[in-house]
Amino acid sequence: MSVQTSDFAARLLGWYDRAARVLPWRVPPGSDAVPDPYRVWMAEIMLQQTTVAAVAAYFERFTARWPTVADLAAADDADVMAAWAGLGYYARARNLLACARAVVGEHGGVFPDSEAGLRALPGVGDYTAAAVAAIAFGRPAVVVDANIERVIARHRLIETPLPAAKRDIKRELAPLVPGDRPGDFAQALMDLGATICTPRSPACGICPVTADCRARGRADIDRLPVKPPKKAKPWRHGVAWWIERDGQVWLVKRPDKGMLGGMRALPGGEWSDAPPGESGLVSVDHGFTHFDLTLVLVRRQVPPESRDAAAEGLWWPIAELDAAGLPTLYRKLTDKMLERDA
Repeated sequence: MSVQTSDFAARLLGWYDRAARVLPWRVPPGSDAVPDPYRVWMAEIMLQQTTVAAVAAYFERFTARWPTVADLAAADDADVMAAWAGLGYYARARNLLACARAVVGEHGGVFPDSEAGLRALPGVGDYTAAAVAAIAFGRPAVVVDANIERVIARHRLIETPLPAAKRDIKRELAPLVPGDRPGDFAQALMDLGATICTPRSPACGICPVTADCRARGRADIDRLPVKPPKKAKPWRHGVAWWIERDGQVWLVKRPDKGMLGGMRALPGGEWSDAPPGESGLVSVDHGFTHFDLTLVLVRRQVPPESRDAAAEGLWWPIAELDAAGLPTLYRKLTDKMLERDA
């Protein structure tokens, strides 16, 4: 079965012109507005491993506070990390700052307009470079995110398990990318995967490219793309310290390298495979990409001058912890502690 590039693109773009999602970082189809590379890049970094619903409010806040790449490049690291708190995968926030500063310092505040140029920026991988090149600059790049993987794996019936299937998906998708409107084409595929070609029970009856979809009607369509078997995640344990005085709690800045790097947090010991030998006031379970963690909170009377309390920290009003920008793990723990003391 052959697929004509122009026919596939025409059907998809015709549907997108009618049904495109309204998103704060998107220039809608048919608009005379020109996509802002800064906003496109910002959205793509935020959307990595995160849902559109979770990202929208963060994107609005970030672009209101730092409306240009120069504004972001000049921002204080702690302010950006605090604003990112709750969005997860905190290395992205550090890369966001590094990339903004590279664009300003090395490119005069103007984003490179090619995949190769974009890929050379800090924190910009193959996918982000392709997405920004296509959406912001109209380059005919092959953009493949999780939604697009699913659409193409089903349409072309690619049964090779991921991640090896990525090569086959790109090979099948490349000739379908139109020379005009490549950004709309990429966003149309994203929307199709998000709203019609969904992971479970896709709405094939209203899909604009269903006529020549090789997986349509198959009872096992939900298994495409084929995913590798999940590996069991190890469980780790840790202790955090609640050091309080005069209505304030001692917070520290985690090391820039490593888990939750650069974020404000409660002080504590190293995380390990063995449960701690002490019970805590409260505890929380939290999942990371490669392991799960149980973190126990214990009360300590260590003054901030002590090495154990951390080299860099500050007293923070307990009543204003919402403004501290704690990552989700520590926010869950402090919420439990405050509920306990209420």
